[in-house]
Amino acid sequence: MVESQVESQVESHVESHVPEIPGDRTLLIVEDDRSFLQRLARAMESRGFAVSAAESVADGLSLLETSSPAFAVVDMRLGDGNGLEVISALKRRRPDARAIILTGYGNIATAVNAVKMGAVDYLAKPVDANDVVAALLARDGVAAAPPEHPMSADRVRWEHIQRIFELCNRNVSETARRLNMHRRTLQRILAKRAPK
Repeated sequence: MVESQVESQVESHVESHVPEIPGDRTLLIVEDDRSFLQRLARAMESRGFAVSAAESVADGLSLLETSSPAFAVVDMRLGDGNGLEVISALKRRRPDARAIILTGYGNIATAVNAVKMGAVDYLAKPVDANDVVAALLARDGVAAAPPEHPMSADRVRWEHIQRIFELCNRNVSETARRLNMHRRTLQRILAKRAPK
């Protein structure tokens, strides 16, 4: 269900007005969730970008050795390291490149630091392709419009609990302890479907 919601968000509004993209439409996407990466790549291609995709920091850095894209969308946490390495390498090769960081709920403070290190913006996942385009093409000093489909507060809470549960190797007792939550309450939350 979560995957279908993300897919519908990413592919929504494909026919809507797209801001004018500059002449160089090269875009690097670095994301370790393969299905999300493929959906986002398709959505961005349909909006006029020439997409290169990587599933790790190493793959992203390898692609940057042969090309310097005008745009990048990079997940903050990747299986083999931090997406900021890719942003830093891109900015060294092409200082005018516009990059955004994708982040989970628990990484917002770190994402703010990413902006200080050269990213033009950050977006919390799951993300809509139109919001990605708006962030990439926003004029300097002008904040992008608020997301069209932001997560509800219930969904943000649920995502955070799921993330901690996974980090605790799906151990209910340890997750409940770290969240300062009663074990039975946590079990009830984990048994429910994701809120919208």
